[in-house]
Amino acid sequence: MIQPVSIPHEFARQDQIFTCWPADAALWEDNLIPAQDEFSQFISLLAGDGELAQPVTILAATEQAEKSATAALGDRARVVRSAYGDVWARDTGPVFRFRDGEREAIQFRFNGWGGKYELAGDDEVGGVIADLADIPLRKVDLTCEGGALEFDGVGGVLTTRQCLLSPFRNPGRSESVVEDLLRETLGVENVYWIERGLHFDHTDGHIDNIARFIAPGVVVCQTALNSDDPQADVLTEIAEQLRAMKMPDGTPFKVIEIASPGRVEGAGGNPAPASHMNWVAAYDRLIMPIYDENSGEIAARALQDALPDKKVLTSPARAILTGGGAFHCVTCNLPHRS
Repeated sequence: MIQPVSIPHEFARQDQIFTCWPADAALWEDNLIPAQDEFSQFISLLAGDGELAQPVTILAATEQAEKSATAALGDRARVVRSAYGDVWARDTGPVFRFRDGEREAIQFRFNGWGGKYELAGDDEVGGVIADLADIPLRKVDLTCEGGALEFDGVGGVLTTRQCLLSPFRNPGRSESVVEDLLRETLGVENVYWIERGLHFDHTDGHIDNIARFIAPGVVVCQTALNSDDPQADVLTEIAEQLRAMKMPDGTPFKVIEIASPGRVEGAGGNPAPASHMNWVAAYDRLIMPIYDENSGEIAARALQDALPDKKVLTSPARAILTGGGAFHCVTCNLPHRS
């Protein structure tokens, strides 16, 4: 029986994955070339080849950016000229849903993560991606980003109060009102709330940095390996909250913890919101970000143990992180039309 509205889990087949090429030197400064190098490595792993190749489309804002992306990736990705503010397509792009078996693109309001970084072109990305996918776009009266929503594929969504109930996104809207909008728009029946996300995260607690479903009722989060991990307190809170959650039939969530990156230096010597959770999946593989830290290999082994049917691959994201995120943040996935 076809559900009127539904969103599959991201491990399901994707017809296309969209992203944007980092090219603005004013935004990336000294990290532009290193970020482009990391993008190239990540996209090459994501795209793959042969029967398991994953179609990838990259937006490039200028002729020079188009040439740069094409030179770096060759035929591993389609490069399309389009304006955008920055590379975070998960948040500026649409969320794709099924309605009675047909795909639709949902565009939430985007206000630069609560008014922090509002860039010309970011409000156009959703329409550009929907047009490239040849799928109708529907705008929704809710300020939200794709990185704030983690779907289990069976009618559940995991999110954080810190983000969706932020007075800088949806002032005056109660938790129940936001839940009703999510249910109506995304076809979810169960909204699972985490209180807050990582410290120093300008997204105000995006869920794709802290907890990800790998199956219905099975969720991965992080744990601190060292006492100097600046996220230790919040990681403990997140794991405890997840363990208290239950599926609709009363079955408790199975919570799998993997190592966090620990302390990764950000701008001005402050810790950066580095996370191994910001992975992206394609066909038989999953690409997990690492940050030149020792725990990356430990985290990848634990994630591989939890996902025996997928190849867990790692790719550096230290330079991309200086822009504010990692692999999931820069991608927007179009689910396969079965």
